[in-house]
Amino acid sequence: MGDLRCSLPRYFAILEGEQAAHYLNCKYIPVTYDSSTSTEKLWKVHDAAITTMDLSDELPSQSLLDLKIELAHRIFQNCHFCERRCAVDRRTAKGTCHVQQSLIASEFLHIGEERVLIPSDTIFFSGCTFQCVFCQNWKISQQICGKYTEPATLATMIDKRKHQGSLNVNWVGGDPTPNLVYILEALKHCTANLPQIWNSNMYCSQETMKLLNGIIDVYLTDFKYGNDECAQRLSKVNDYMSIVQRNHRTAYHTAEMIIRHLVMPNHITCCSKPILKWISKNVADAPVNIMAQYRPEYQAKDYKDIDRPVSLEEISAIKQYANTIEIHGL
Repeated sequence: MGDLRCSLPRYFAILEGEQAAHYLNCKYIPVTYDSSTSTEKLWKVHDAAITTMDLSDELPSQSLLDLKIELAHRIFQNCHFCERRCAVDRRTAKGTCHVQQSLIASEFLHIGEERVLIPSDTIFFSGCTFQCVFCQNWKISQQICGKYTEPATLATMIDKRKHQGSLNVNWVGGDPTPNLVYILEALKHCTANLPQIWNSNMYCSQETMKLLNGIIDVYLTDFKYGNDECAQRLSKVNDYMSIVQRNHRTAYHTAEMIIRHLVMPNHITCCSKPILKWISKNVADAPVNIMAQYRPEYQAKDYKDIDRPVSLEEISAIKQYANTIEIHGL
C-alpha cells in the first residue's frame, strides 16, 4: 500500500478521519441562487463557488450541493450527461443509454475490486452510455433491470454499510453517468465520511465533469481504446479519444484517480500501447490496473479480432511495455 499512499493521499486521509469527503464539504459551501435564474448564471455561481471553496461553520440554507442538484435536474430535461448528448427529456422518455428513472440492479459490499478499495459499497445501475459488443455485464448494461430506491433510503443503506466495513461508495453500472441527478440527491441525505468513487467509462460531458468536481474523491476510470475507430466499431461511440483524454485530464487535476485498462486480443498495438503511452505523458502519477480477464461475452463471437480470450503472451507483452515506460502498476 506504500506506493498507493503516494498516489492517493487524500483517499487515505479520509479513511483515517483526517479529512472530510468532498461531498460533505460541498454541503458547507454557501451559495445564493433562485430557481428562476438562468442556467448560464447558475453555472457562473457554481464555478465561482468551486474556485473559492469557502466552507461555512454551519450548514447554509443553500449549498453548492443544492446548486449542483438544480443544474443536474436541468440537464436531465435536455439530457447531455454524456457526450452522446441525445437531448431527451428524461422526465418522459429514455435516453440513448436506455435510462429514464434510475434503477439499481444490485448494491452490496464488493470484495472483487482493487485491493485499496475493498470492501467497497458498490452500487450497480442498469443502462449504459456505451454499447460494447463484448460487455461482460451486458445483462444490466444493455437491458434495463433492477428497482427504484428512494434516494433517502439508499443514503441510509450507505451509512449502514460503513458500519459493516465499507471503505467507500462505488458508483458504477453499466455506467453511473445517466444517474447523476439521483446520485447527488442520495448524497444530499448521506452523512458517512466515505470517499466517493466514480467507476466510469469517462464518456461524460464537460457539464457532468463540472458537477462531479467537489463531489468525487477518486475516479476509477475505464480507458478502453487507443483510437476512435476501435471505439466506434466495438462500443458504438464517436470522438472517443478527445473526449476520454479530456476527462482524464480533468479528473487528474480535480481528484485522485486509478485507471483500468482491459487488454483485449489483437488490440495490443492499436489500443493498449497507445493508451499507456498517453498515460505516461499526461497523467503519469496515476496508478494503472492492467486487467487480464477479457473473455468473449455478449456479441464478441461475431467479431473475429476479439472472439477469443486474451493470451498470456499478450498480457506479458503489455506489462513489459508498461514497465519500460514506467507506468505505476497496481
